Amino acid sequence: EIEKAYHKLEETHETLKATQSQLIQSEKMASLGELTAGIAHEIQNPLNFINNFSEINTELIDELNDGIEKGNLDEVKTIAADIRENESKINHHGKRADAIVKGMLQHSRVSTGQKEHVNINALVDEYIRLSYHGLRAKDKSFNATLKSELDQSLGDIMIIPQDIGRVLLNLLNNAFFSVSEKSKQNIQGFEPTVTVTTKNMGDKVRISVHDNGMGIPVE
Repeated sequence: EIEKAYHKLEETHETLKATQSQLIQSEKMASLGELTAGIAHEIQNPLNFINNFSEINTELIDELNDGIEKGNLDEVKTIAADIRENESKINHHGKRADAIVKGMLQHSRVSTGQKEHVNINALVDEYIRLSYHGLRAKDKSFNATLKSELDQSLGDIMIIPQDIGRVLLNLLNNAFFSVSEKSKQNIQGFEPTVTVTTKNMGDKVRISVHDNGMGIPVE
């Protein structure tokens, strides 16, 4: 009987472990869903730049051909320089869009639990914008002041980016929700503000998220 009970306990333990793993993945997908609106907004900006500069370059190429036919070398050189500058901007914004997508895929993939070198300030900055624009997508009337005081002495640190990212997203979502709720009370002079600070503590990094919203009940 004891042996049977032991095997039953082992089976239950394995089931619990499997369920826990599923819950963790479900939580990841839920937080990814919250990120989607922010990602859509963030990626729209570089895509708009890419589309605009591509259209301008199409027009400039027509002007370039006209200049070549007229034999106006100075005009051809000026237009060619403009096209090159626009191509550089297209490349820059293309890389920006690529970085956003890579960040999203990194957030959604199953964590290996392996630490990797990550620029913590860049990670914090990315999640501030994604969280803010995620809330703005739900409520267009919402605005808040974003303040980031990032310690420039911090470079890459060894972390599991998906795990830290989820913590940051939860903290930031809570902060923006809190100031959003307070702003609905129409308190005169209230300016919803969320401040994120990173600090090099030598052998540690401190990340602080501060808001002037509803606060946390004492109990």
